[in-house]
Amino acid sequence: MLPVTPQPARFIDPLSDFGFKRLFGSEPNKEILIDFLNQLFKGQKVIRDLTYNSTEKYGDDEQSKKVVFDLFCTCDNDEQIIVEMQRAEQPYYKERGVFYTARAISEQLPKGRKSWNYALKEVYLVALLEFEIETGKEDYLHDYCLTDRATGEIFYDKLGFKFIELPKFTKGEHQLETDLDRWLFLLKNLSRMDKIPVFLRKKVFQKVFRIAEISNLTKEERMFLQTKEQIELDYQSSLELAAKRAAEKAAAKARLESAEKAVRNMILRNYSDKEICEVQEVTPDYVTRIRQAIKSEIALNK
Repeated sequence: MLPVTPQPARFIDPLSDFGFKRLFGSEPNKEILIDFLNQLFKGQKVIRDLTYNSTEKYGDDEQSKKVVFDLFCTCDNDEQIIVEMQRAEQPYYKERGVFYTARAISEQLPKGRKSWNYALKEVYLVALLEFEIETGKEDYLHDYCLTDRATGEIFYDKLGFKFIELPKFTKGEHQLETDLDRWLFLLKNLSRMDKIPVFLRKKVFQKVFRIAEISNLTKEERMFLQTKEQIELDYQSSLELAAKRAAEKAAAKARLESAEKAVRNMILRNYSDKEICEVQEVTPDYVTRIRQAIKSEIALNK
């Protein structure tokens, strides 16, 4: 039987850096991001228009860390929204989110003014994550703000965090109930699709498919995409190799510790060196070193 040759992808991966910014970061196609955000906010706010801002934010001096957002928008009601797509797991992602919003807030300080009444604009972080964060919840969607610990009453409603843990979103096509469900299903599965499903015939989804179709890319865009994909594959391969070597090193260490423990037990039970070497398959020199270590430990404890 002849091997099956994998078919080339028809659509770009919207969760890659290239795909995410192509779909959500284009001024002519900003209705895509607007629709996604409106489905996510579920009436909490309605965004009718937005403007893309510079994604690079600098501190007040040369020592301050520069922050680069994936997307940073100002909406028609003047609220600011940072939109992030994060593939690689980060242990302090919640702290990173707080840092990002803090930088966006500090940017609102008017330069050169001696007085200011602290009338802050609303700032939100929307984070699409391809890993799970420590929330203690099974839900894939998390909505956080500043609240009173005792009562749960909202203390400040102009700062919010929305985390979407994509690995926890496991709905199949027949389980999709809302447009947000359809959005998340599309983001997770677009790169594996070879045709447009009937349940994604909404106008904005049709536009996503059109923009994401690889055949619609320019020659330069396709070359750039191939380069980015190769870099990501190389990076993933290096991570897998590092993980494999770490696992092998840990297993070897565990075997050594287990062997040492077994030899120690036999020494303490007065087995001869010859018996220990035969049972544990170690050299006489190894047994001698363990005996000397035991004597030193006993001497120190006297």
